[in-house]
Amino acid sequence: MKIKHSREQEAEGKQLLEDYQKRVNEMEKLLKDYRSLEQNFDNVGQGYEEALMAFDKMEEEKQKVLKVKEAIEKQSNEVMAAKQKLEETMLKKKNMIEQYAEAIKQKLDYTHPNAGNIALTANQILNVIDIEMEQPLRCEDNVMAQDIAAMAIQESGIQSYQKAEFKCQMVEEAQATMVFTNSKHAVRALVALLDNAMKFTAQGEILLLINVAGSNLEFCVEDTGTGVLSDYAEKIFEPYVKLNDFFEGNGIGLTVARSIARRLGGDIRLDTDYRGGSRFVFSLPI
Repeated sequence: MKIKHSREQEAEGKQLLEDYQKRVNEMEKLLKDYRSLEQNFDNVGQGYEEALMAFDKMEEEKQKVLKVKEAIEKQSNEVMAAKQKLEETMLKKKNMIEQYAEAIKQKLDYTHPNAGNIALTANQILNVIDIEMEQPLRCEDNVMAQDIAAMAIQESGIQSYQKAEFKCQMVEEAQATMVFTNSKHAVRALVALLDNAMKFTAQGEILLLINVAGSNLEFCVEDTGTGVLSDYAEKIFEPYVKLNDFFEGNGIGLTVARSIARRLGGDIRLDTDYRGGSRFVFSLPI
């Protein structure tokens, strides 16, 4: 009986030892998990601090960007204001020059032999200040086709040109034709074409033909001068282009003439089919 009791005590002790070891293992696991959680918490805390620092840095950079943006916007507004002021000043000067040039032409005595040259000079001044204009021109005049031609002939002085004979012809339909346009600018465009014909026609004939083609009134300036190769049909309308440096001029007359025509709703083109000289066609909508 004593041996049996001793074995039972031994078994109980062994079981208690196993239970104790089991609890020790569990405690060690809990301790390990706790340390792991503690480490994770430390890592999270460190990451949170780093995130806060990064956020603060981003905010700081954002403020710098905003300040730069504000400075650029301020400079841009100042530049735009200066640009607008300059444009207004230039427009005032342009209007003053136009008024003076037009006043000169109106006061000319066209019976004087030099009147045409003075009028041409006034038109060349107007061309210089008008070369980069693109906005449409205000049309306020109901004018006869023959009146535009008469004023252009007078201002160009082409009737006094002695190297070539000048003629003006008008088809019957055009004689009663009126156009709603800006007469002074239409005259300037036609003057430029007549002046161009005089520059490049040393002998022969210059003809101004006034015609009606569909819904357009056409002023055709034909000459027996040097002519223009078809390859240069568009290039001659570019600013400051001169096909021959031996002739006077600054290479903007045709440029401004076409610009005026288009701003009046019409056009100017070189007739590349014409032979024996040059033929420019200035069209205006009727």
